[in-house]
Amino acid sequence: LQLCYCFIAIANERINLYGVQFHPEVDLTPNGKQMLKNFLFEVCGLSGNFTMQSREMECVEYIAKKVGSSKVLMLVSGGVDSTVCAALLHKALKPDQVIAFHIDNGFMRKDESEAVEKSLNNVGLKLRVVNSAYQFYNASTTIAVDKKDPNRKRTTKILCQTVHPEEKRAIIGDTFIRISNDIVNELNLKPEEVFLGQGTLRPDLIESASKLASSSADAIKTHHNDTELVRKLRDEGRVVEPLADFHKDEVRALGRDLGLPAELVERHPFPGPGLAVRVICAEEPFIEKDFSETSVLVKVIVNYANNLKKHALLNRVHSATTEEERQFLMSFSTKCKLNTSLLPIKSVGVQGDCRSYSHVLGLSSEEEPADWEGLKELAKIIPRICHNINRVCYIFGGPVNYPILDVTPTHLTPNVLSTLREADSIAQTILHTSGYFSKLAQMPVILIPIHFDRDVVTRQPSCQRSVVIRTFITEDFMTGIPAIPNKHLPLDVIKRMVKEIQAVPGISRVLYDLTPKPPGTTEWE
Repeated sequence: LQLCYCFIAIANERINLYGVQFHPEVDLTPNGKQMLKNFLFEVCGLSGNFTMQSREMECVEYIAKKVGSSKVLMLVSGGVDSTVCAALLHKALKPDQVIAFHIDNGFMRKDESEAVEKSLNNVGLKLRVVNSAYQFYNASTTIAVDKKDPNRKRTTKILCQTVHPEEKRAIIGDTFIRISNDIVNELNLKPEEVFLGQGTLRPDLIESASKLASSSADAIKTHHNDTELVRKLRDEGRVVEPLADFHKDEVRALGRDLGLPAELVERHPFPGPGLAVRVICAEEPFIEKDFSETSVLVKVIVNYANNLKKHALLNRVHSATTEEERQFLMSFSTKCKLNTSLLPIKSVGVQGDCRSYSHVLGLSSEEEPADWEGLKELAKIIPRICHNINRVCYIFGGPVNYPILDVTPTHLTPNVLSTLREADSIAQTILHTSGYFSKLAQMPVILIPIHFDRDVVTRQPSCQRSVVIRTFITEDFMTGIPAIPNKHLPLDVIKRMVKEIQAVPGISRVLYDLTPKPPGTTEWE
């Protein structure tokens, strides 16, 4: 076997030039912070006298200088980013300069808007709630037909008929801007004299490939606060984003310094598009030309010990794994018998710093897994061998014995959203009451258009949907890992979520996402 060498770091001490071909700034890089510290203090000769207090003062000065005597329309979702941004605006400006609104887009969690209004009013941040669900459901926007020719446009379908995640995000982001303009007009203000305040963070700009973060990065996903209309407002100098250089952990530290209560600062992030990006919409199954081969390949991987020396696809496994990983596959497949189900749906992921939009693999078994750490390791290895798989999930409820080849037609309709809203409420309530809420950085609950356990003889149509629990542990939100049952989160807590969600009408099964980031993003869309 010929060895392949690649360079991951370069240095020229004579001209003081250093570079690395990886990400030292993310949590999952061993000694990454030490590398940055060595570079900043020993190579660049910087001193560590720039504190969070210094950054707070910098934010306040930026806001005061940018806004002057004008007004700022601040759209507050209730999440930590927009709340901290609103607090900074209140600190930097006069009370009558800040117009705070919470727009209920119809995709909020159960009783979320009422809770947001109450919690922010309790800390002196007065805001008005606008119910705009109907406008969002029926909204559309224009998008580029071809990225290489951005002047050629087409109009999307209305949101409640749209299945593509990027189009959903673009419609929602642009509709926020249109409603903001309506609010400005209702208040008899001149649009050119009103700034838009946003709690945009650095990772948002990086993942959206904004020119504020990079001129050449690939877009992982379009953030609702970085759509084409928002970028147009930025170019006009009408957007105020004091947190654009911050990461989530820094925003929380700033929020604490600003005196915000712990229940606001420590809230799990909730995306601006809300539950809209936690419903995997579909009209037909996603089955690429390599679907059948991939279905066989994943069986070879999870049954590695039984396929040694006799399967033609083994070379694919060997070329993408180390000797240590092959030893793991041998040991794990000997003691753990799993069924594989390649699901005909797509989820967003990150592979090689680029967006991937690929399949989800489900694992199921007769007996409940005893080695969840091993399953986590398997979930890391499989996408590296099968680049058309973004996520690996465990399917509760016994083995899935038949291939899943179709989907339940799913759009952003009130009935679909109410199903997810109920499942999400169950999971979040159980997490809170268990005392483990603070152990996780986030726990999205996703509705997927997959109906398991249908009668294959009578060809029962696909009419139910399934729920995915996506636990996530991270500090930087650029990388992260799932919570491992009985290590980070008691299995009994997860099983209680599964049991109660399973009782929601229309739910087929519950899955548990085992995928780290990368290759799986925090959200599924």
